[in-house]
Amino acid sequence: MIKSMTGFGRGEHGGKLKHVVVEIKSVNHRYNEVLVKMPRQYNLLEDAVRRYILSRVSRGRIEVFMKVDEAVTKPRDVQVDKELALAYYKALKELAGITETFLDVGVIQLAQLPNVLKVEEEEEDLEIIWQDMLPALSQAADALMSMREKEGEKLHLDLLERLKDIKALHGKLCEKSPKVVILYREKLQSRLKELLDDVKIDENRLTMEVALFADRSSINEELVRMESHLSQFAGILQENNPVGRKLDFLLQELNREINTIGSKANDLEITQYVVEVKSELEKMREQVQNIE
Repeated sequence: MIKSMTGFGRGEHGGKLKHVVVEIKSVNHRYNEVLVKMPRQYNLLEDAVRRYILSRVSRGRIEVFMKVDEAVTKPRDVQVDKELALAYYKALKELAGITETFLDVGVIQLAQLPNVLKVEEEEEDLEIIWQDMLPALSQAADALMSMREKEGEKLHLDLLERLKDIKALHGKLCEKSPKVVILYREKLQSRLKELLDDVKIDENRLTMEVALFADRSSINEELVRMESHLSQFAGILQENNPVGRKLDFLLQELNREINTIGSKANDLEITQYVVEVKSELEKMREQVQNIE
């Protein structure tokens, strides 16, 4: 079943160390592009996030937004740089003596001086953090794929309906095509009689002229190729693999054939069918641009 490239998914998980919220949105794109936005301190895990998304999505522009909060209070230790604190105190005492001022400094003032106190946190284990991230990422990806599949079902039904309409028009073109030469002969013969009145018409010349017209205006080859493309298009719609590029290529080929038919067939009714087919193909092309 075909999938759309448009979708959204959200996942949330409270792990051993982190509470993670992931949102993923995707839009149509010619290739497969993954953009990850996550807290800077976890940038080393960005490639892992990108690889996971690429394993789930074959095509589209995918944006991953990840929010990471503490799930538990991390153990912290405050260290005192005794030597630095003492050095600060001696320097202040010396400065007080030089300036002949009273030294009035307390422990709070000393603690506020640069680097006297240092908060040490336990180094984070990125492997554990990744295990906290993965369930939320997987949940968001599942929701994204579900939406893409639902959108794909709608696109599939719409394309089948339009394909049915084009096949019906193709049938009308096949039915009308042989009649064009017959009508041309009748019109040419009638016109010659009007112009030449009592002069006998040379049947050999008339047959030759009709044959030349038939050769110039023949659309049989285009109709055969068009039927083949339509059949391939219907078959590809049933595949489970990404098919957007294949369908886009076939639509280009169908456009080429119908344009040739329009330029060769010297008939108003055929021209009307051509316009209708081109209109349906354009609508299909817009839909196919959003298929994975």
